[in-house]
Amino acid sequence: MQVYNITDYGASRDSETLATTAIADAIEAANRAGGGTVYIPAGTYRTGAIFLKSNIELHLSPGAVLCFSADPEDYPAVQSRWEGVNRQVHASCIYGENLENISLTGSGTLEGNGQPWWEKQRNAPEDLQFPRPKLISLDGCRRVTIKDLNLRNSPSWTVNPIRCSDVTIDNLSIYNPADSPNTDGINPESCRNVRISNCSIDVGDDCIAIKSGTEDSAERIPCENITITNCTMVHGHGAVVLGSEMSGGIRNVTISNCIFQQTDRGIRLKSRRGRGGTIEDIRVTNIVMDQVICPFILNLYYFCGPRGKDKYVWDKNPYPVTEETPCFRRIHFDHITARNVHASAGFLYGLAEQYVSEITFTNIDISMAEPAIPGLPAMMSGLEEMQKRGFYLGNVRDILFQQVTIENHEGPAFYIENGEEVEVINCRSKNTAKPEKLMEQVTVTPASTL
Repeated sequence: MQVYNITDYGASRDSETLATTAIADAIEAANRAGGGTVYIPAGTYRTGAIFLKSNIELHLSPGAVLCFSADPEDYPAVQSRWEGVNRQVHASCIYGENLENISLTGSGTLEGNGQPWWEKQRNAPEDLQFPRPKLISLDGCRRVTIKDLNLRNSPSWTVNPIRCSDVTIDNLSIYNPADSPNTDGINPESCRNVRISNCSIDVGDDCIAIKSGTEDSAERIPCENITITNCTMVHGHGAVVLGSEMSGGIRNVTISNCIFQQTDRGIRLKSRRGRGGTIEDIRVTNIVMDQVICPFILNLYYFCGPRGKDKYVWDKNPYPVTEETPCFRRIHFDHITARNVHASAGFLYGLAEQYVSEITFTNIDISMAEPAIPGLPAMMSGLEEMQKRGFYLGNVRDILFQQVTIENHEGPAFYIENGEEVEVINCRSKNTAKPEKLMEQVTVTPASTL
């Protein structure tokens, strides 16, 4: 395949002059030839937004750095999704729309220079005409490969394929500071056939978040057939998160052979009334977690985002089940260890009218932190901070715990509020701080508080 070196089109190494035009010219030359590799040699090249074309591989050699401008003028507006809704946004640092056979490869670095964008978001969001650029966003693309790159300091989400199919994301090193706002690692959104593997992710928001749009988007496209394996995830609000944008549904997801360290939460499913959609057929296995607030969260009263504080969202009375009612079902956890857990071993809370159902936990080993820091296992109105609690279940049906050990917890290992068909088989408490019965089951009227 023909190689197009950006220096042959006017890009200057280690120069303050933007290489945006030179990179665009190299991409266009490859496009006219029917495809090829656009080559970034060693050195630092400043640039604005890069627009890909079909049948192009953008390859960064070892020592190559694409250093993205912080000037909003270098990122023209495009029509795409932002937090689940179609709208105008700044083009991403690397962007493509309705393309096929595209690759981003090499062991070079994409430097997003996110600090000025983060400061605007924190201090003067009204100064942002459009939502911040993402580092890589591809919309409506087919046969996508992103591999071997170092990704740093993204202005917002780092890797965001939207409405894409046949996506391979492999061996990425992603770093955004722990306090950087909304700098998620990898967010497949309404995609199908996505493979994420061998990545190291340390970010300021969710490490990996699977999404499928909100109720404010006219289209309902599921996110399905997703595999996540052999990844290490550090800091972040959640290691692997499903939702809360799930109006198109999320199904057929496997998560395996991963390490979570100091992520606020481990596996987190979240949604609320109004969103609709179903999360189903999820399998999580061979995970080791350390220093998390809560390893497992399934929360259908999530209140963050537009209209999240409306009574319709937080009311514990049952409502009619409609297409706006979200559903979590057929979710299975197996062979998982969580050490130094602070708030709760797990938190599952379904809607009063739509219980979380068909959930299994097998071969799970959890030990609480000493000392433990009180925290909220989930973002939910009326919920108070917890410390060293066992599993807290509300509005659940058909739940199995088998060979689950919880060590150094306070109160019952399994507290069940409005539960049906909950089985606890060969489970045990170990070194409990306040020995009590293994399971406590209660019926709570909607007027009661948590």
